[in-house]
Amino acid sequence: MPRLILRTLAAVALLATSSQAAEVADAGNWPAVGRTLNEQFFSPLDRINADTVKQLGLAWYQDLNTPRGLEAQPLVVDGVMYNILPYNTVTAYDAKTGKTLWSFDPNVPRDIARITCCDVVARGIALWKDKLVLATLDGRLIALDRKSGAQLWSTNTFEGETDWPYTITGAPRVFDGRVLIGNAGADLGARGFVAAFDVETGKKLWRFYTVPGNPKKGFENKAMEMAAKTWTGEWWKFGGGGTVWDAITYDPELKLVYIGVGNGSPWTRTFRSPKGGDNLFLTSIVALKAETGEYVWHYQQTPGEEFDYTATQPIVLADLTIGGRLRKVLMQAPKNGFFYVLDRATGELISGEKLVNLNWTKGIDPKTGRAEVAPAARYKAKSVLISPGFIGAHNWHPMAFSPITGLVYLSVTENAGVYSTQKTFKMVPRVNNTGIVMSGSAGDRLKLQTEAASRAKAWLSAWDPVTQTERWRVDRAPNASSGVLATAGNLVFQGTPDRTLAAYRADTGEKVWETDVQQIPMAAAMTYTVDGEQYIAINAGYGGGLAHIEMSSGRGPALSTGRLLVFKLGGTASLPPMPKELPLAAPPRISMTDADVVKGQALYDRVCASCHGTQVRGGVKDLRFMNLETRKQFKDVVLAGTRKDLGMVGFADVLKPADVDLLYRYVSLRAYEDYGDK
Repeated sequence: MPRLILRTLAAVALLATSSQAAEVADAGNWPAVGRTLNEQFFSPLDRINADTVKQLGLAWYQDLNTPRGLEAQPLVVDGVMYNILPYNTVTAYDAKTGKTLWSFDPNVPRDIARITCCDVVARGIALWKDKLVLATLDGRLIALDRKSGAQLWSTNTFEGETDWPYTITGAPRVFDGRVLIGNAGADLGARGFVAAFDVETGKKLWRFYTVPGNPKKGFENKAMEMAAKTWTGEWWKFGGGGTVWDAITYDPELKLVYIGVGNGSPWTRTFRSPKGGDNLFLTSIVALKAETGEYVWHYQQTPGEEFDYTATQPIVLADLTIGGRLRKVLMQAPKNGFFYVLDRATGELISGEKLVNLNWTKGIDPKTGRAEVAPAARYKAKSVLISPGFIGAHNWHPMAFSPITGLVYLSVTENAGVYSTQKTFKMVPRVNNTGIVMSGSAGDRLKLQTEAASRAKAWLSAWDPVTQTERWRVDRAPNASSGVLATAGNLVFQGTPDRTLAAYRADTGEKVWETDVQQIPMAAAMTYTVDGEQYIAINAGYGGGLAHIEMSSGRGPALSTGRLLVFKLGGTASLPPMPKELPLAAPPRISMTDADVVKGQALYDRVCASCHGTQVRGGVKDLRFMNLETRKQFKDVVLAGTRKDLGMVGFADVLKPADVDLLYRYVSLRAYEDYGDK
């Protein structure tokens, strides 16, 4: 028997002794986010392996007719593939041929784009027996008959929450007859929570808030009463943040669900909690009893968070031998630059080590598990450079753990951000309320931005969670991270910023296969079998949060429509070329007074930056490359929402015609500053 197969069988035997035993039985399916409840993004399939992968070719593809970011993995059960797109349209395909079986459009209102941070993306769907469950941007949890696509029930997960601008971009998780879902909205002012629903009926079972509300109204539980002691001022007027926009993982043996909690609202602690405090449960992993939602333990990663260091990145469960004994652990690499290994029964920090160079803290106290924020990182009105920046060292992109190699594979980004507080802060409904200055290029800020750009780098890392050391890496261009798949074929698959999909040896990092896919795949690949034949599938389409920052390449226009790509050994299909990119329109020569630049920058930060990039670069639509028609229609687009069907809704409730004129001149000036009179 080949050595690789022996190693695979040994790994499966190891898994069979763990709490995940039932999940390895049907390796040919991919029925959930990450394939199994432990979300390891690992498959025991090995027909496609380091020796045969050179024969991998395209089996079939589907044009997805969306220019938005594609962040979800498809699911496959019993030869049927289920895929979800931006605005939450779900389609079922014959997983062998690509034939469309049915499609369901929940008709999400396009104006939801205005309050959706980081694009109208969806990160996945869930399956439970004969049901498929999706969560929509506007807060509905919907169950479909997975054979026909017919709607079975629909529930409003935001019921009773009328004060805050919630959306959902994360994937629901289903286990033990329960559906769990969180939400997004902290950057606009929201109070986070996660809720559980009965998968058969859609009835709400429980809700757990992640930050405390108004003390005068009483606390929902003892956990909120405890958390309130770590806040000051009148934080509840600002929402507080802490949205669980992704990262929900379940341990069926311990009956615990682990949630990753997001950033504060507003980002700047000075405004939301003026006398300081840790502000629980921001940037924390919280363990809850799956049946009741009762608090069990928490571990906070960034006390008094004010850097957008979310802990909503993937949480992976595994059983590892550490210090001579088998430990039930959870692993996470959040935005703040550390790789964490926790005891998932108790929340004890086993180890935490830096993935990148960082300066917001000197490290973690090994006795208490607490990271003290460096005094210099507590920014005020003067701009300071903090690493990582709000992009994070590792963002939402799935990371994979291989029980064969014992390594975690993940995309890592080394970067820095320029932080300073706004002079004053006032909550404005339905727009960006971070409390920090996000754009501009004057004086010290320009110098710091230049320094930050010079530090930017990225790589695919193979990380040993036991020794907390890196085994190997593959360098990448900055700010184009992608999810990762590991398989028992000694392979790691990842999309690249070169618009390719590549495979590497899991043990050494040697590249053994690469193919042009004409797009930057951000989502992780997945694998499945039909009739004994193994396939690799991936959604390829660039956008979302990382496209909302300035790209190192600078001048490239938005990429074309995304595609679903499926590969197999001996595949002979080919992709037609993408449509030709139109020439870029030269920006007009613009001049502004210093006072108008300051006003224009403040307007842009609050209304535009979350979708169009912090430096007027990138985003859903790169405003530097407006054509003549768009320039003529600018006021109607921004005020009247004449492009609402494309997600660009009107802002007449917060902007006046004079504001729009100032915004137009500001974004035109930024384009001219970048490229001059071309």
